Amino acid sequence: MSNPQHHILSVLVENRAGVLARVSSLFARRGFNIYSLAVAPTEDPEFSRITIVVDVESAPLEQVVKQLFKLIEVVRISELDPQRSVERELMIATVKAGADNRGQVVELTNIFEGKIIAVGGESMTVSLDGNPEKLDDFEELLRGYGIVEMQRTGRVALPKIDREARTRAPKGKAS
Repeated sequence: MSNPQHHILSVLVENRAGVLARVSSLFARRGFNIYSLAVAPTEDPEFSRITIVVDVESAPLEQVVKQLFKLIEVVRISELDPQRSVERELMIATVKAGADNRGQVVELTNIFEGKIIAVGGESMTVSLDGNPEKLDDFEELLRGYGIVEMQRTGRVALPKIDREARTRAPKGKAS
């Protein structure tokens, strides 16, 4: 199975009702495949950041960006290079975990630095946050126990901090 190629777009938009609906309908109308979509307000309550992971095979990146810029609420679009950005995702999963294998699920969750959220008679709910590959690995191992329900948030991402520029800043001036 080939691994799909994705572009990660960070789209800064005005924080107004209906913006997410306009962005997602733009993708639907054009037949672009969204692999992941996450949106939340930024440090400035007037703006929200939408992180969109787009399937490269469904649309050329330039076409996606041109279409997004046609939306009046879009302020800025940045493509994030996976090598120069940090990505995180959250997963919550309910897993079959009876008396015979509960300890194994707890141990696996601890190894991945996850958390036990709820415990029932024959199942437990766990959560894990981290880079998407870590969640993929955890999910694959959980499947061996039987996943009852699962939800992943989709990726959020920001550019990595440029430490090189910070260390070269003149004394007395912040970068």
